[in-house]
Amino acid sequence: MQLRHQILALAVLPLVVAITLITAFTTWQSSTLAQSSIATFERNMLDAKETELLNLTNLALSAIKDVYDNADADDEGAKERVRQILTSLDYGQDGYFFVYDYDGNSIVHPRQSFRPGRNWLDLVDPDGDQVIANLIAKAKEGGGLHQYKWEKPSSGAMADKLSFAAGLDKWRWMIGTGVYLDDVFAQTETAKAGLRNSIRRTFVIVTLIAVPSVLLVFATCMWITLHERRMADGKLKLLTQRIIDTQEEERTRLARELHDGVSQNLVGVRYAFDLAARKVKASTADAAAAIDRGIDALNGAIKEVRELSHELRPRVLDDLGLAAALTSLGSHFEERTGIPVSVESSSPDTLRPEANTALYRIAQEALANIERHAGASQVAIRMWSTKGRVRMSISDNGSGFVKDARAGSAGYSGGLGLRNMQERMAHFRGILLIQSNDKGTTLTAMFPKSANAAMSAPKAA
Repeated sequence: MQLRHQILALAVLPLVVAITLITAFTTWQSSTLAQSSIATFERNMLDAKETELLNLTNLALSAIKDVYDNADADDEGAKERVRQILTSLDYGQDGYFFVYDYDGNSIVHPRQSFRPGRNWLDLVDPDGDQVIANLIAKAKEGGGLHQYKWEKPSSGAMADKLSFAAGLDKWRWMIGTGVYLDDVFAQTETAKAGLRNSIRRTFVIVTLIAVPSVLLVFATCMWITLHERRMADGKLKLLTQRIIDTQEEERTRLARELHDGVSQNLVGVRYAFDLAARKVKASTADAAAAIDRGIDALNGAIKEVRELSHELRPRVLDDLGLAAALTSLGSHFEERTGIPVSVESSSPDTLRPEANTALYRIAQEALANIERHAGASQVAIRMWSTKGRVRMSISDNGSGFVKDARAGSAGYSGGLGLRNMQERMAHFRGILLIQSNDKGTTLTAMFPKSANAAMSAPKAA
């Protein structure tokens, strides 16, 4: 996988994973809370139904209390009056009281007239529940609730029913009443359907937000990648052209120096020695003087070659180090321009050779700029170290740079030399600071610890 694809993956995948996890957690939490609320709602409604059944049963028992308490076990007249009272105590279309004896014979059932007088002990509902037998068992236990399926009078359909059964032990009767739970379950299903719709809407909303967001991030990353690539290509082309221009400038300068300096001196040497040769042949008295003039011209040519060699790569930088090279550079600059240069170094020689070369070239370029543009009368070069980080500053009292907002982070306009200095520092992840006004300019080069030789040296095994 290429680097830009890895960057895209690192940018998009965490977003997709985060959105997926947040959506899943939000959905799970919402579903859990909603289901808990629905279960609580259903439990509360069932509790209300149970309380209603207890109240209705107590109402029926209160209605027959006087008759039941004053009758004996075989008082058929009292039993008939109780049957009539319970038959008349209906409430609504689906609310009624029913009575069975402990043997399973139906005694009272206002809504199903075919049941009284018959035995229903073995009756089972669609779920296999022995309805009458279980209700009689609850009555014998002192009363209790029992849920089963029973035909709903208003609709004729089977529905869940919750009944409370109590016992009239003297007559061996079970009296009960019940409420149908289909309305409770219907409301519960409605709430569950609302929950499902809410979750579905949440997914749709999250999808409508997440998918465009992911696409936007992906498109932004693609645009940034392409933009950075175009900028990198443009910078590479500019750098290549800058290198070519620098090489051509250096070649032009060397050609001019060789043609105007060394070549002319060598031509002078040739003519001097030709003249000396003719005078030697003619045995003239001033032949020795002609030879001396030729030697002087040859010495001048040698000096020109040494100066060119020193500018290209000073031997003192390799032999004695950066501090000595800067001192020599300052001395030659002062000798050539007449501008005094002070060099101060309190930094140990800890930089890598290529970093030393970079600092030397920066100093060389800075002095060249001072000579060409600054109009300065004094220059100071100072090198020191702060917590293992080498620093070098070059100050002058000249006219300074012109500030330009378009010149980049440095804020100062400059030519090829200044850009070269900045690029040399950027190669080592260093910083080049420029402070300039009408009283002078201070250029500070700051290297990180990684430019030190000890940081890049291989560790011993």
